[in-house]
Amino acid sequence: MAIVLAVASPPAPLRAQEPSDGAATVDSVEVVGNRRTSREAIVNTAGIPIRAPIGYRDIQRALRALYALAQYDDVAIHRYTGSEGEEIVVISVRERPLLSRTVVRGAEKVSERSVRDLIETPTGRPLDPGLVERARIRIDSLYEAHGYYLAAVRPMLLPQDSDHVVLLFDVSEGRRVAIAAIRIEGNRDFTDAQVVSHFKTRPEGFWWFRRGDYGEERLREDLEQRLPAFYGGRGYIDFRVVHDTLIVDRGSGKATVVVTVEEGRPYRVGTVTTDGNHLFSTDQVLSLSPFSDRPGGGLRCLIGGCGDRDVQWFDQGAWEAATQRLRTQYANEGYIYAEIRPRMERVESPDSAEPPRLQLSWEIAEGRPAIINRVDILGNEVTHERVIREAIVILPGDVFAQDRVLRSYQNISNLGFFQQPLPFPDTRPANDQGDIDLVFRVQERHTGNVNFGASMGQGTGVGGFLGLDEPNLFGQGKRGRLQWQFGRNINDFDLSYSDPALYGSRVSGTVAVHNSRIRYTVADLGRITTRGGSLQLGFPLPRSRYSRVFGSYALEFESYSGSSRGLAGTFRCANCVRSTVGLSFLRDTRVDLPFATAGAMHQVGASLTGGVLGGSAAFQRYDVETRWYAPAGQVGGGPASSGVRFVLGLATKSGFVFGNAGPFFRQLFAMGGTQYGVPLRGYDEFSITPEGFNPAASLGGVPRSAFGHSYFAATAEFGARFSQQIYASLFYDAGNVWASARGFNPTRLFRGAGLGVAVITPLGPLGLDYAYGFDRTDLLGRPAPGWKLHFKIGNFF
Repeated sequence: MAIVLAVASPPAPLRAQEPSDGAATVDSVEVVGNRRTSREAIVNTAGIPIRAPIGYRDIQRALRALYALAQYDDVAIHRYTGSEGEEIVVISVRERPLLSRTVVRGAEKVSERSVRDLIETPTGRPLDPGLVERARIRIDSLYEAHGYYLAAVRPMLLPQDSDHVVLLFDVSEGRRVAIAAIRIEGNRDFTDAQVVSHFKTRPEGFWWFRRGDYGEERLREDLEQRLPAFYGGRGYIDFRVVHDTLIVDRGSGKATVVVTVEEGRPYRVGTVTTDGNHLFSTDQVLSLSPFSDRPGGGLRCLIGGCGDRDVQWFDQGAWEAATQRLRTQYANEGYIYAEIRPRMERVESPDSAEPPRLQLSWEIAEGRPAIINRVDILGNEVTHERVIREAIVILPGDVFAQDRVLRSYQNISNLGFFQQPLPFPDTRPANDQGDIDLVFRVQERHTGNVNFGASMGQGTGVGGFLGLDEPNLFGQGKRGRLQWQFGRNINDFDLSYSDPALYGSRVSGTVAVHNSRIRYTVADLGRITTRGGSLQLGFPLPRSRYSRVFGSYALEFESYSGSSRGLAGTFRCANCVRSTVGLSFLRDTRVDLPFATAGAMHQVGASLTGGVLGGSAAFQRYDVETRWYAPAGQVGGGPASSGVRFVLGLATKSGFVFGNAGPFFRQLFAMGGTQYGVPLRGYDEFSITPEGFNPAASLGGVPRSAFGHSYFAATAEFGARFSQQIYASLFYDAGNVWASARGFNPTRLFRGAGLGVAVITPLGPLGLDYAYGFDRTDLLGRPAPGWKLHFKIGNFF
C-alpha cells in the first residue's frame, strides 16, 4: 500500500533526484502520466537496469534519452523505498499535445504565405515549443525587415480535445516605421546632407513620395555599397562604417538611423605602372587607366574650395572598372587564365600639409591562351544540332574569345526556338594544358502556333484572320507560314516556305504565293486584286556570317476597280502583269530580336520590272535601309538573364523609282500613318504628299500625285525592352516624299514624336502608338499640330 500511495502522490515539483545513499539496487520501475506512449517503450528508452546498482549518471542518461524522443514537456525520475524495503524508481512524464493545424491571423501588410513559410511545426506530431519560439522570432524578423518594428507576434494554443491543439500565431502588425532622420557621426570633410544624398534610404519629407519607408536590405546596400562607393570615388580608400543603429520611438512609430563612420584621409594619384604584360604593349595597357598623366586632366577636385585643382584624386570605382576592362581585353584574346592584380602602395608626402599618394600598378601574369577543345550542345530535343552550330561563331581549335562566346550566345537566343533567357555557356577544363570545353545549354519551347481572331487596320477596316506559323519545321530551322485574312474590305491569302540551308548548304531559299483582294477605306483607293508568287535565293558572303546577297524573281497579276482604276491610270490590260527581278544585300548583326538591343542592320536593294522581262510597265526601284542600336543601360538581370534593357535606336531609309510605274502605283511611295506605305506617326494615312501636307487625306479622294518617286524617313528612339514579348519606346520621326527621284532633298521633313508600345501575343502582334505631328495644317493652311493615335492588331503589325 505504501508503494501505491507514493506513485499516486509523487513529490512536486517533479525533478531528477540523486539517490540519497549513493548507488542502490533497483527492484522495479514504474511509469506515470503516459497516455499515448506505452510503459514498455518508456522503460526501454530510459534503460534503468533492474537488480543492479544505479547512480546519478544512470538517471541523467535516462532523462536525456526520454527528452530526445521529443514527446514530453517534462520528465522526472523519483526513487522510493517500499514497505518491505524494496527500491522502486518512478518515471513521471507530461506528454506534449499533438498539433492538428497551424493558423496565422492578422497578416495583411506582409503576405500570409510569407509568414507561413517561416513556420516549421509539422502537424500530426507532438508540438515542439522550440520550433514555436523559432517561428515567432523568424516572423518578428520578417516584419522588421519590412520596416514593421512595432509588430507583435503571439503564439497561442487552442485545445481541440485532451490530446490535440491548434497553434495560432496572432500578429499585430502596427504601423510601419518611418525614417524621420538620418544622422551621420564621425564625418569631417562631408556634411550629413552630402552623405545622405547617396542613400536610397531617405527621411520622410513634405511631398507624398518622401514617405521615409524603411527597408533593412536597402539600408544594408547603402552602408555596404553606396556609401563606400561615394567615399572611394573621392580618394577615401580607408573609409569604413563603424556601426549603425536604428532608434525607434514606439510611441510615434518614427525612427532615426544613426551611422558612425571613419572617413580616413583622401589619397591623390601618383604614378600608374604595369608589369608582366607581353601580349599588349605598356601603352595599350595604360590607355585603360582612368587617370591621365597630367594631374590637371584628372578627376575634379575632391572638395570644393580645398585648394589645388591640379590634384588628381583617386577614384576607387574607376580603378576597379579599368581593371575589369583589362581582364576583359585579355579574355577576348583567349587569356582567360591571366591574373590581373591591381596594387596600391600608400606613400606619405614629405610635407604633412599635402595629402598622401597612391602608387598604382597592374601586376599581370598572362599564362597561355585557352584553346577550345570541344563545343557541346545540351538540351536540344527537337532542334537539330546543325541549326544551333550554324549560330555559333567560335569553333574547336579557336583561341577562346569572350566576345565571340557572347556573340554565339546571342545568335542562339535570336533563333527564337528556346526558352528565354538562355543560361550563359559553361566552360570546363579539357586537359592539363589549359584547354577548355565550351558547353551551350538550351531548353526547347513550343515554336509553332495557330492564331485566329479579329484584325483592324486604319486602311482596310475590320476583319478576321486565321494563321499557321512554324519557324522550326522538322527541327531544322525551316519556316512555313500560312495566313488568311478576310472581311468586308479584305481577302488576303499568303503561303510561304523558307529554308535557311538548302540541302545542308549555307544557301537559303524562300518561295511564296499569294492571292489578295483589298479595298482601302482610308483615302478610298478602291479595290485591288493581286495574284502571284516569288522565289528568292540567299548567298553568304565569304568570311562573313552576317552578310548575304539575295537574288529574287516575282511575277504578279493585278486588277483594279473603283477609285484605284483612276489612280492606276489608263492601260491596255485586263490583268496587269508585273515581272520583276531583284538583287539585294543584307548585313544584320542585331541581337535580342524581335526587339533589338544592340547591333545594326544594313540593307540595299535594286529591282528591275518590265523591259526584257515583259509585263505592263517598265521601271527600276532602289531601296536603302539602315538601323543602329546601342545599349543604354539595364535594370535587373545580367548578360544572360532577364531584366529591363534600355536601348538607343536610329533608323533611316529611302527609296527611288526611275521610269513609269504604270498601273503599279503601289510600287511608288506614300507616307503617313502606320498602315499603308512608309510610316510617319502623328499624321493620317496618305497625308504626306510630294505637294506637301494634305489635311483632307483621311476624307478620301487621294489623287495619284499623292504617290512619290522618292522618299526619306528617319526615326530616333529610346526604348525599354521588358522581354521578348513587350517593348515600349519614346520616338521622334521625320520624313517626306518627292515627285521624282531627282527632286530628292531631305532638308524639308515633316516631324512627329510620341510614345509607343508593342506586344507579341499568341494570337499575333499588337502595336499602339500615340504621336504628335508638329507640321500639320488645317484646310486653310494654318498650323494645326496635334496628336494622332495609331493602332494595329493581328497581321497588320
